[in-house]
Amino acid sequence: MDSIKMNAADTRMVAHRGLSGIEPENTLASFIAAGNRSYYGIETDVHRTADGKFVVVHDDDTLRVSGENLPVEGTDFDTLRALALKTESGETRVDLHIPTLKEYIATCRRYDKVAVLELKNEFSAEDIKKICDEINDLDYLPNVIFISFSFINLVYIRELYPTQTVQFLTNTYAEDLLQILQVHKFDVDILYTELNPERIRAFHDHGIKVNCWTCDDKEFGEMLAGAGIDFISSNILEGEA
Repeated sequence: MDSIKMNAADTRMVAHRGLSGIEPENTLASFIAAGNRSYYGIETDVHRTADGKFVVVHDDDTLRVSGENLPVEGTDFDTLRALALKTESGETRVDLHIPTLKEYIATCRRYDKVAVLELKNEFSAEDIKKICDEINDLDYLPNVIFISFSFINLVYIRELYPTQTVQFLTNTYAEDLLQILQVHKFDVDILYTELNPERIRAFHDHGIKVNCWTCDDKEFGEMLAGAGIDFISSNILEGEA
């Protein structure tokens, strides 16, 4: 099995939760699979554990990915790390465990990929600083795009690093959003079905770069690329070589 190739034109393709259409999402295996291909960036999700460590996993609990229902932010790191993650067919593999933030960043660095990091839920300003400090320890912060549904998370990032690239996550297009993002100088990461050429043009007219989640439809993706979208996040689509 391989990625589905599409004509991406000048659009930068982002592997959503790693190349999750092939390897289990948000695992080192999925990040490496994306790293070995032409993707511009690798996206993942970060949570804080009960003992203050930062791990990458999408859901607030581990039921879907492991079969064992533990609250991520209410469980210590060692317990989470010991979980065996499952493939889509339900099998477990010894190489599949919840990665740390630093392991994800190190993988992006090894393969020279931009890290597209979703800040899950709302973080404190202190934890936002700790996340940035961990990334700075690997000298990779300029190569990170922060995304979040929580507007305040992005405000905290910009207070620390005024030129850092951030994208506000949303599942709805609204004209008042254009003005809000323009004022804060935030870019956008929006549900792909909310986009068409006119809306992409409207964002660009306000100086806003456009990412979308999560487009696995080749025809729709090529329409967005043809309309000049800046990024496409996908589980399986990859730009043609």
